[in-house]
Amino acid sequence: MTFKLRLYFSLALLTMCASKSKVDLLVKAKKVYTVDQKFTIANAFVVNQGKIVAVGQTDSLFRYYSPEKVLDYSEYFIYPGFIDAHCHFFGYGEMSENIWLGDYTSWEELVEALQKIYAANPTPWVIGRGWDQNRWERGQMPDKKLLDKYFPEIPVYLVRVDGHCAVVNSCALHLAGITAETTIKGGEIIVQNGEPNGLLIDNAKDYMQTFIPKPSKSDLERQLLRAQKDCFVVGLTSVTDAGLPYEKIVLLDSLQRVGKIVMHVNAMLEPETKNIKNIVYEKQTFNPKLTVRTLKLYADGALGSRGALLFEPYSDYPSALGILVTSEDSINKICRIAWENNFSVAVHAIGDKAVNLVLNIYSNYLTPNNDLRWRIEHAQVVHEIDFCRFRQLKVIPSIQPTHATSDMLWAEKRLGKRIQNAYSYKKLLEQNGWLPAGSDFPIESINPLEGFYSAVIRKNRNGEPEGGFLPENAISRTQALYAMTLWAAKAGFDEQQRGSIEPSKVADWVVLDRDIMEVDANKLLKTQVLATFIDGNMVFQR
Repeated sequence: MTFKLRLYFSLALLTMCASKSKVDLLVKAKKVYTVDQKFTIANAFVVNQGKIVAVGQTDSLFRYYSPEKVLDYSEYFIYPGFIDAHCHFFGYGEMSENIWLGDYTSWEELVEALQKIYAANPTPWVIGRGWDQNRWERGQMPDKKLLDKYFPEIPVYLVRVDGHCAVVNSCALHLAGITAETTIKGGEIIVQNGEPNGLLIDNAKDYMQTFIPKPSKSDLERQLLRAQKDCFVVGLTSVTDAGLPYEKIVLLDSLQRVGKIVMHVNAMLEPETKNIKNIVYEKQTFNPKLTVRTLKLYADGALGSRGALLFEPYSDYPSALGILVTSEDSINKICRIAWENNFSVAVHAIGDKAVNLVLNIYSNYLTPNNDLRWRIEHAQVVHEIDFCRFRQLKVIPSIQPTHATSDMLWAEKRLGKRIQNAYSYKKLLEQNGWLPAGSDFPIESINPLEGFYSAVIRKNRNGEPEGGFLPENAISRTQALYAMTLWAAKAGFDEQQRGSIEPSKVADWVVLDRDIMEVDANKLLKTQVLATFIDGNMVFQR
């Protein structure tokens, strides 16, 4: 090679090196599921200053970028950071410090365990959550008798798994001043033999909760940090907290500003005075990690405690139709406030009559092809005539797939033939072509892969039933992945920032040990999160 030729190649090499952009990271994987609009699959991407810079093939990216560090996950699979479109982030943290009641097989066993727990750690109140009478052999709702026997002087407050019902003892009832004559709008106090039997449904349960000492700010901070840590372990990088008071939103904002809470939160507002005044009317602003533009309401209760509002009586309890938790006038008033101030609305509606009522109210404000993204949370039972109205009004059905496989053992007893229009995720998805998925944790598992499994396979953790529960309403793996990433971000007005691995978006991603898009169904739930990243920083590593 002549001197001139060597000089030419040297100069060319120097020019090429000089033209490379210096970046923080280049990340390699066996597959990178970008979950962009075209569902592109790559094997590498570039990150700089917490943002995705480029996505493609490893060799090509190395030609144009000079990374300070290379993360090699060549044997594993990368997905956008998972997003839970409906959960209770604060509630999960609080529950982690209370007694979990979901593992007992009878009411008697549960109360016996409470005695031992209290004896080892006495507290001013005995507080627990998670019991489900449908999992007990006799399947009967509990009452206060055993609680009164073993806790005659200590108030006891035990919340059902769905969060819409509680059983308390006489001591708690006395503290709250609840008698057989007490009435609470939007709630029910169950009375037997002329006195409350300890069961409180919906707003009656919430009324009792006001008498329990509230956690301090330091308590809440500790609980939130625990919740965030558990989210990272399962690959969650963003959550929607479905209903918060003003004080909790301000606390969350302060913790994000100092970097203690690093995950993104879409915080729905409880329709309380402070939220309406400070946030809706006065447009208080928050840090970029906190989205606040949705008002959250409850139309009815839950199916498991027969509080979901139905057109026809419960098949297993003909005297019950469910509970209208919030009046039509109140829902309409909040919807008008939201509409006039460019806020979204999300209404919890589980029964078919509740869904119909909410759609009727929404129709006063929503026009075809709107992009207001008003939501119905759960939409578990939908009357046949109402499915198309989701499309006509562009209402988002916000689903929680694990509810289907948790409820399937008893849901048909509640609904009879109406079960054919229940948990209809495919039919709901077809209305607008997309929907967001969440878990409703702590009611269900915090692990988004369990929701993915339920949505696609329609079975519980034990692989039951053999053919899947109402399998005609399963959605595809691709649709389920969109529902827990890009579509979940879109439901929270955040699709320009997160939900997919694309240039200019925040660098949130999760590394899995297997390909959930192709692995056998019976191995899906064995998938492990190996690492979770937020803004290009590792927040969890197995």
